[in-house]
Formats: sequence, structure tokens, C-alpha cells
Amino acid sequence: MNFKLDPEQQLLQDSVRRFVEKCCGFEARTALLKAAPGGDDAHWRLFADHGWLAAALPENYGGLGGSLIDTALIAHEFGRGLVVGPWLGCAVLGAQTLVAGGSAAQKDRLLPRLADGSHRIALAYSEPASRGMALPVALRAEPRAPGYVLHGGKSLVLGGDVADEFIVSAQVPGSTGITLLRVDAQAAGLGRQALPLHDGSRAAELTFDAVEVPADALLGEPGAGLPALQAGLAHAVVALCAELVGAMEKAIEISADYLKTRRQFGVPIGSFQALQHRIVDMAAEMELARSMVLAALASVANDDATTRQRTLHGAKALVCRAAKAVCGQAIQLHGGIGMTEECVIGHYFKRAVVAELLLGSPDRHDAAWADAWMGAPA
Repeated sequence: MNFKLDPEQQLLQDSVRRFVEKCCGFEARTALLKAAPGGDDAHWRLFADHGWLAAALPENYGGLGGSLIDTALIAHEFGRGLVVGPWLGCAVLGAQTLVAGGSAAQKDRLLPRLADGSHRIALAYSEPASRGMALPVALRAEPRAPGYVLHGGKSLVLGGDVADEFIVSAQVPGSTGITLLRVDAQAAGLGRQALPLHDGSRAAELTFDAVEVPADALLGEPGAGLPALQAGLAHAVVALCAELVGAMEKAIEISADYLKTRRQFGVPIGSFQALQHRIVDMAAEMELARSMVLAALASVANDDATTRQRTLHGAKALVCRAAKAVCGQAIQLHGGIGMTEECVIGHYFKRAVVAELLLGSPDRHDAAWADAWMGAPA
């Protein structure tokens, strides 16, 4: 894998960073969250105009034909600016699941609308028992002509508060695997409750009370939806980890600047060797996390499904723990002011805390990693 950005990737990274620096300062972010909880439609339209929604979608379906690397670059810059909105849930998780599991006709009809920002699709897969992992799935899809009837619920649906449509994982009686179905957000019997999260972002909780969907809502074959679901989750895990590396990077920069300006005993506290050592430890932790993101990118591009899943489990666990530790240390370096709402550094820690539980907690991924290794051939 070539770890050096090509000219197009460098232009992408630069354009996203300019947007973050211009439009996503701490004061602007605070005002946005007060005016439009969970994000702003104006920003979403700007994402579409710049091609960021289409970056990793296939060219023959209206995308730009990029790769997961492009997604990671965007996520990294969004992490630096604590950008809020449904990008991860709709532009990554939902869109990439559709790319992996949709038929040619479904992709031809939906992906161009996802690329231009006129349609948002979210992946509803998590349930209380699964806690962000792909399995188990309790939601039932009972066959009933001319389609299916859904019963159950989904929790912590990223982007679900603004999605126009959902991809839902379900169990079909008589089928041993997972089935993916498209469900319109306005379908009769579908309940949606927006959930504000601790870091200012939003998700949704869905309830399905005899929700009827037509036969053409099926994504792929009945019982064969797990590979597409895992593909969408793989993209989202890498994007979330890249975002957290960006957040750690910015948190360290902010803390280092603070140590240069905050004075104690007549000198900048950055001159104290103990605090210098702490910054170095934080940077070392961040670089280890960055290396794990690069390993995950390489694994998604090159490894078989089993090895890829093991690598992603390890990446999610390591990067999330590193982000929580680094951003927590950044608060410590700021002292009491770091705990206030008016200080930006605490908001990086909030994002790290929320991200730790999104897409499966580190403990869940550790357990899945161990199970995968135990089942690996000697």
C-alpha cells in the first residue's frame, strides 16, 4: 500500500481542511448546535457541491470513483474540527452498505441521489442485544405477499433522525442468515425518535409495528445480507477511527499552544518537564492509533474477509481507547477550565466518549477479535 497521498487526494484533504477552518470554528459550531441540533442542511449541500458525498461512490453510479482512503481523509479533517452531522451515518455507513449489497437497478436509482445530497439513507442494524455489532439480529421480517412485514426495533441509528430511507437488517423465518431491506422513513407503522448524544451529534431509535415493505425492497438475496452489512460497517469503522486520529491531533495542538501561553510561577507551564513528557506520551499514543488506521486501510484493500474483520476489531478497540486517553489528558493539561462548556478541549473528550460506544464498544470488539483468533486455523 502506498501511504503517500497522490495529487487528487492532497487536494481533497486541503479542501476539507479549508472548510473546517473557515466554517467549523468552536464559536460557529456552538452556534450551529443551538440553532440546528445535529447539524445543518446548508453544510450538507456544501458537502455535495464539493463532491465529498460522492468521493467513494462508483463512477458509473454518479460518484467520483474514489476509495476508502478518500473517506478516511475527509473523516480525519472532520475530526479536527468536530464537525457534526449525518455524514458518517448516511454518506458512509448507509451508502457503502447499498454499494455492497444493492442490485444494479437499486444502485442506479439511489446512488446518484446520495451523491448529489438530495436523498439520505441510513443503516438501521444495531439493537440493544447487539450493542453496535452486526449480530445478533432480533427484528423479524415475515413474508407476506407481496413483500414483508417488519416487527421489532433498532437503536442508535446514525443519521436516522434526518434519513429519508433506511436499510434494515432482519431475520426472515426459515432463513438462517441476515436479510437487508429498504424501508421508507414515512412508512406506516414506523416510529422514529431522535436521540441527542453527549457530543452534540444525534442518532435515532426506530420501532417497527407491522411495517409493510414491498418485495423489491429486498437488498440482495434473503439470508445473504451479512457480507454487505459487514462491508458498510468496515467503511464506517475506518472512517470513525480516522476521525478520532484527527481529533487527537487537534487536541494535542491546542494543548501544546495552551502550555506555551499559560504562566505559573512567572514562566510558561510548557517549560515544566513533567508536562512536556505528558505531551510526548499523548503524541506517541496518537501515532500508534494513526498506524492502526493505516493497517486497517491496508487490510480492507488487500486481505481476505476473516483477516480484515480481525484487523478492524483491533483498530476500533485500540483507536477508541487511545482517543479517550489522549483527550482526557488534554483536559488535565488545561486544568479546571478544561471541564467547562466554554473551553473547546472538553468537547474533544466528549466526542471520544461517544465514539467509543458507536459501532461496538472496545470490549465488544476485543471479544470478537478473540473469538476470531480462536476460530482461526492453526
